[in-house]
Amino acid sequence: MKNDKSTLTEIFPKGEKGPSETFTGSAYPTSLVASDSIYNTLVGNVYFEPGARSHWHSHPAGQILIITDGVGYHQIEGQPVEIIRKGSVVKCPPNVRHWHGASADLGLQQLYIIPNTEKGIVNWNEAVTDEQYSINKK
Repeated sequence: MKNDKSTLTEIFPKGEKGPSETFTGSAYPTSLVASDSIYNTLVGNVYFEPGARSHWHSHPAGQILIITDGVGYHQIEGQPVEIIRKGSVVKCPPNVRHWHGASADLGLQQLYIIPNTEKGIVNWNEAVTDEQYSINKK
């Protein structure tokens, strides 16, 4: 793919569209490294099309996001929204609700790392409303 201001360069296979129970819009999560008894870590990639985002969720052992292309938003509940872009690294603390996804005009690609999977993987909650998301369009 050509990389310009409106097109992202795919690094990993796109995978299947994520379910509406966990994502709003078109998001494509793909597992890259499965957890096992040695590493106890999950690693994957998510492609978010413009406007797509995760629902509110938390991770018992936290999560690390590494943004590989595009522009988007990340918000920890009760804190201001962060604009994230290619090169951003975000730490989501354990058991803290947050969401992340693409900007309205440009998609987002992220690697996610979930450590210490023996503590659990993810607890999904309600969707980020259009009103909550639209506050972030700048």
